[in-house]
Amino acid sequence: MQKTRLFPLLALYLALVPMTATAQAPTAADAKAFVDKAEEKLLAASIAAERANWVAANFITEDTELIAAEGSQRRMELAAGLAKEATRFDGLALDADVARKLALLKLSLTLAAPADPKKSEELARIAAGMEAAYGRGKWTPPGGEPLDLEEISRRMATSRDPKELAALWAGWHSIAPPLRKDYARYVELGNAGAKELGFADMGAMWRSKYDMPPDAYAKELDRLWEQVKPLYVSLHAYVRMRLRETYGKDVVPEKGPIPAHLLGNMWAQQWGNIYPLLAPKDADPGYDLTKILVEKKTDARQMVRYGEGFFTSLGMAPLPKSFWERSLFTRPRDREVVCHASAWCIDWVDDLRLKMCIEINAEDFATVHHELGHNVYQRAYNRQPVLFRDSANDGFHEAIGDTVALSLTPEYLVKLGLLPKAPPAGKDVGYLLNMALEKIAFLPFGLLIDKWRWQAFSGEVPEARWNQAWWDLKLKYQGVTPPMARTEADFDPAAKYHIASGTPYSRYFLAHVLQFQMHRALAKTAGCTTPIHTCSIYGTRKREPG
Repeated sequence: MQKTRLFPLLALYLALVPMTATAQAPTAADAKAFVDKAEEKLLAASIAAERANWVAANFITEDTELIAAEGSQRRMELAAGLAKEATRFDGLALDADVARKLALLKLSLTLAAPADPKKSEELARIAAGMEAAYGRGKWTPPGGEPLDLEEISRRMATSRDPKELAALWAGWHSIAPPLRKDYARYVELGNAGAKELGFADMGAMWRSKYDMPPDAYAKELDRLWEQVKPLYVSLHAYVRMRLRETYGKDVVPEKGPIPAHLLGNMWAQQWGNIYPLLAPKDADPGYDLTKILVEKKTDARQMVRYGEGFFTSLGMAPLPKSFWERSLFTRPRDREVVCHASAWCIDWVDDLRLKMCIEINAEDFATVHHELGHNVYQRAYNRQPVLFRDSANDGFHEAIGDTVALSLTPEYLVKLGLLPKAPPAGKDVGYLLNMALEKIAFLPFGLLIDKWRWQAFSGEVPEARWNQAWWDLKLKYQGVTPPMARTEADFDPAAKYHIASGTPYSRYFLAHVLQFQMHRALAKTAGCTTPIHTCSIYGTRKREPG
C-alpha cells in the first residue's frame, strides 16, 4: 500500500485571500503563478507532514496522536483553501499542464476540512484517533494473554478448528464497536467539507479522481466486476465443496454462502492460507516457500534485500542508505505501532522508507516486493512537478506493486537460490490454484469496501443499518456469512484498517485488473515466450534499438 500523501498530512496553514469585487479578472499568467506558488507550499508542507505522520504511526502515544491531529487540521485547511482558490481560473484557456494541476488541486483530497475551524479540528482529531485506536487493538482470550492482529492472523492461518477460528474472528472484531461513534461524526464532518468544495458527499469526491464523472466511475467498476465474476463464482463453488469435505455438512452448507471464519483470513479477502485443504490430488508444486525461508534462517532485513535485488536486476538504483537506517521492518517490543504495511517517500525525492512488521513467510515475501514497487515508483517520478509526483490514479500505483509480485515465479526462486529447480509443467495446477486464492478471491472484497462507504457517506444507508448493510454486501459480492449473529451493536467494517484509517479501497480492485495487463506487457518486452504465469522479468532490461 502506498502511503496516501495529501491526507492525513501536516502543514503550516496559509490563509488564502479571496478576490475582491473590484479585482481584475484572472489571466492565464495568474493561473500559472498560482499553481507554481501552490506547489511550493504543498511540497514544504508535505515534507513536514510525512515526517510527523511517520512518527505518529511508529510511536503511538497520546502526544503523537495529538500532533498528527493538529497537523492534519492545518493541512486540510491549506488543501481546501487551495482547491477553492483554484476555481477562480475555471473557464480560462490554459496550457495543458496548468489546467491539469488546477484539476488535481481540486481532486487531491481524501478528507476535506470544513470551513469552521472547530469542526476542522474535530475532524482531524477523530481521523488520527481512529487510526491510532486500530493500531493499538488487541483481544484477550479467556485466561490468556492479549493478542494483536499479527498473532491472531497467524493462528487463523493455521487453525482448522471451527470453534477456535470463530473465537479469533469475534475477538478481533470486538475492537471495532468503540470506533462507531467517532466514525459517524467523521462521516458527518467529512461530508460537510466535501460539500463546501462542490461535491455531493465524500464518496462523490473520492470517485471524481479517475478522469470521469463520479457515477461513471461507479458504473465502470460494476462493468469490470461482471466480467470477472464468473471466475469468482467458480472458485467459490470449488472452495465450498472442499471445505464441506473437511468440516462436514453441519458447518459448511452444500449450496449458498461460506462461513467467513473458515477461509484463513480475518476478512475472507484472500484464501491462500487454506490451500492445503483445497489442493487437488498430486497438485503439490513440490516446495513450500515459507518453509524454505525459515530453514534458511531468513530474517526481516534479508526479506527486504531480496526485494531490492529484484529491482536492481532491472537496472534500477539500490535503495538509499537512509532507507535501511529509517525503515521499520519488525514489530518493536517497547511501543505500539501501526503494523499495516506501507511505503513512504518522506521528502518526495529520495527519503524512501518501508513500514512493516515482517513475518518470515511466503505472503510477506510477496508483500515486501509489492511495497518496494511503490518506493521505486515514487523515486521514478521524483523530478516531476510536485503535483505530478504520483500515478495517474491510486489504482495504477497499487498495480505497480502487484505487477512485480506476479514475477515471483518458481523460476525467480531458482535464480535466487531458494529452489534447486522449477517444478515441472505438470505441477502448474497447484501454483495456479494458489494464484486464484490470492487474486480472484480478492476481487469482490476489493469492490465492496468502498461500496459500503459510498452508501454510508451518501446516506443511502443510515447509521442505524450500517452493520446490516456491511453483511448484505459481504453476502452479495463475496458469498460469505459471519460465524455468529451480528447486530447494530457491532461495527464490523472498522475491523478493517482501511475503514479506520480512511484509506480509499477501490484502488485495490482496479489494481487486481490492471496488474495482469501490465505483467503481460512487461513479459512480452522481456522476451518471455513461455506461458504467461511462468514469466518473470527478474534480471531483464529493455534493450534499445541499435
